[in-house]
Formats: sequence, structure tokens, C-alpha cells
Amino acid sequence: MTDETKTPAPTSASPSLAASDFSGDSANLTLGESLRAYVDRVRGGDMGALPAIGGLVVLFIVFSSLRPDTFTGALNVANLLVQASSISILAMGLIPVLLLGDIDLSAGVAGGLSAGFTAVAIVRHGDGWVLAVLIGMAVGAVIGLAIGLLVAKLGIPSFVVTLAFFLGLQGATLKLIGQGGTVPVRNDVLRGITIKSMPVVTGWIVVIALLAIYAGLLFWRQRRLAAKDLHRPPTSLVALKFGALAVILLGMTAFLSKNRAPNPLIFTIEGIPYAVFLVGALMIFWTFIFGRTGYGRHIYAIGGNTEAARRAGISVDVLRISTFVICSTMAAISGIVSSSYTGNVSPGSGGGNTLLYAVGAAVIGGTSLFGGKGNIRDGVIGGLVIATIDNGLGLLNQAAYINFIITGAVLLLAASVDAISRRRRSATGT
Repeated sequence: MTDETKTPAPTSASPSLAASDFSGDSANLTLGESLRAYVDRVRGGDMGALPAIGGLVVLFIVFSSLRPDTFTGALNVANLLVQASSISILAMGLIPVLLLGDIDLSAGVAGGLSAGFTAVAIVRHGDGWVLAVLIGMAVGAVIGLAIGLLVAKLGIPSFVVTLAFFLGLQGATLKLIGQGGTVPVRNDVLRGITIKSMPVVTGWIVVIALLAIYAGLLFWRQRRLAAKDLHRPPTSLVALKFGALAVILLGMTAFLSKNRAPNPLIFTIEGIPYAVFLVGALMIFWTFIFGRTGYGRHIYAIGGNTEAARRAGISVDVLRISTFVICSTMAAISGIVSSSYTGNVSPGSGGGNTLLYAVGAAVIGGTSLFGGKGNIRDGVIGGLVIATIDNGLGLLNQAAYINFIITGAVLLLAASVDAISRRRRSATGT
């Protein structure tokens, strides 16, 4: 081989080296580059919660124009947020299971049975509300553990296992409460979750404190990434996102701080409902767990490719069991919140369309039924969409069948968007 035909050794400026060691990448993108990258991801099929947020905006515009005197009132908005709370909590619990490509058809009735144990502990045994809630959550955790063991260790499809539990747990609730019976929920703390609001000053303090903590975490993360010269979003984009979040939260706090009582001269209803803070706290907690911990990264890895995760040394069975435990425990919390809203627990609690609405909320929010794609916030956004449909149609005095048809159509549309997105991601190799 002559000198002319020899391949020259790559230098630091050689394209081959740049392609191999990513030396051409920028550690800190500009705002314009970040926006273009986001547009490219959307075009590639990674739309996330964007369709759900767009749908929520459209629903608010439509119902606001049709019922401007009632839909946008502080009293109705607060009621809408409370309506969405139990659905959102149950949807957040279902998302870890959906991330693995599994399903839990028993989550709704598991929440009803857990709420039944909580109510019975207070009414029939005189236990305090703290112990009663812990009992209810423990019941949910045991149900999830049993389901997880059957799915992970025996290899029974989650659809079959949870369908069996769906039937069996309804019988357990009927045995606990009795045919045609109800157990009232009169404890001031539990009842107050959905019918009481945090004092206005306290609400402002909590919201501002949370925003301050979040801003500090964002600033600290940017500094840490910059110190290590790692890829990071531009500070202007981070500030823009935080500013938008602050405007929304502070604006909503100011809106709900007004007296929204039907007769404001006689009594006062003001402040953010406790149920909203509960949903927010759970969303923050689980977002951190699934977004910032090794546990969460392993869950996404299993959802993306189970066999590859197993070969990488991830305990697939243990983590699969844990997702069902999380799901049923969150279902217990959802059932307690729902009983707080209705004021009682009955044999039918958690049945009917409860599970369908929760699964619909997760899918509408952007979680894929095929596994590996979704975020905890999807459950909250989807829950708001479903609650908005129910609330708005109720104000329009529409027949019940209209609600079912529209909710079903929205769910089908969300599933179609998910399927199309998967095809586009496969076509683009992302």
C-alpha cells in the first residue's frame, strides 16, 4: 500500500473523531436551539402531554363561552378541582403499572374496600383517623402485593389476575359493609379533605414556599450541570418555564382566595381546597421518585425492554411487584378521598366507571398503554380533562349518555394519538 492510499490518522478536528466522541455537541444550548429541538421531538411523535393540555384549553374555552356566568366562577372551579382529585390520584397510581405494559382492573374496587376498612375502623371500632387511614392503606398495599406476586412469580397475565380481584374484592366489600348498607364518613379531618379549604394566608405561604424551593432546586441543578460541563437547558428557558408555572399557581391561588360562597354576606368560602394540596403533594413526591431516582429509571428501563433490563441486572420481578403495591396503595388514598366527597362508603364504592375514568385519565394525559412512556403528571392532567367534561356538561344540563359518549370519544382520540406517535417514533428511529 502506498502513502497516498493510507488513511490519515484522525486529528482533533477530524469529522470521524467528532462523530465518535461527541466533541461537536454543545454543553449549553441556546433558547432558539432548545425550541427547535422540542419542535423536532413533537414532529417525531414525542408529544407528551401537549395534546391533553391543548384539549383542556379547548374545553375551558367552549364551556366558558356556553356558561360564562357559572363555569368560570370560583365556586365551580374549586368544585371542579375537587371532582378531579380522586380520579387523578387513582390515575397516578395506575401509571407505574402502565409503564411496565401491565394493567390493574381491580384498582377502583381495591380503593373502595380500603375506604370501607377506614370507615369501619372509625365508626364501628372508634379508632382515630390516623390509624384508620393507615389501616386502609395497609389493606391496599396487601392487595397490591398479592396481585404482584401472582403476576411476577406465577406469570399469570395482569389482565386475568386483576379481573379476578375486581370480582372478588367487590364481594369482600359487600361482606364488610352489608347488602344495601352504607358506612358514613363523619370524621372532621377526613370529611374536610374535600369540603374544606386551607386558610387564605396559609395557602399563600405554602404556594410561595413551594415555588421558592422549586426555584432553588432548578438553580442548584443548573449550577451543578454547568460545573461539570454537562448538557443542560438554557437558563432563559428554565426561567421561562418557572415564570409560567409561577403565574399559573399564583393566579389560581389569588382566584381561589376570593369569597366564593353563594351568599357572601352570610358566610364565607375561600382558600384552596385541601384535596388540591393532597393531589399536588402526591404528584411532587411520585414525580421525584420516578424522575430522579434509580428506582424510577429502572421502571422505565423495564417498560422499554424487559429482557434487556433483566440482563443488565435489574430485579424485574421485585420492581413489577412494587408497582402493583404502589397502585393499590394509591387506590386506597383515592377511595378515602372519594368517600370524603360522597360522605359515605357503600358496597358499590370504587365500582362502576371509576377504574375506566382513571385509566382514561392516564391515557388522555399522555401515558402509553404499550408501556415505557408516561409521567406522573399525566394522571393529573387527564383527571382534569375528564372532570372538566363532566362538570361542563352538567352545567349544560345534558343527558348522562352525552357525557359517556364524549368521554369515550376523547379517550379514543388520545389512544389514536398514542398509536400514531409510536409509529412516527419508530419511523424516525427515536
